[in-house]
Amino acid sequence: MATKKKSTPIKENENKNFAIPRQNYKFMAAGCAIIFLGFLLMIGGGNEDPTKFDAAEMFSFRRITLAPIIVVAGFIFVGYSIMRKPKENK
Repeated sequence: MATKKKSTPIKENENKNFAIPRQNYKFMAAGCAIIFLGFLLMIGGGNEDPTKFDAAEMFSFRRITLAPIIVVAGFIFVGYSIMRKPKENK
């Protein structure tokens, strides 16, 4: 007759075995949302009439300057969230 092993309850201290703590994943998700927002700001600029070209619409401040800055900030935030070491609660 085989004996069953009793399962042990998961302790909070066992999370130290993971490479990245759970809180850092939340920061990474926020960083990915920032990157996604930057790419959303870049889209557009299409014209209803394909024979016309509107340079002011295509090369606006939002698409050329603001959106790339937001994307780079998102990548920096994701890098920070990977390297971040959480505070120890004692």
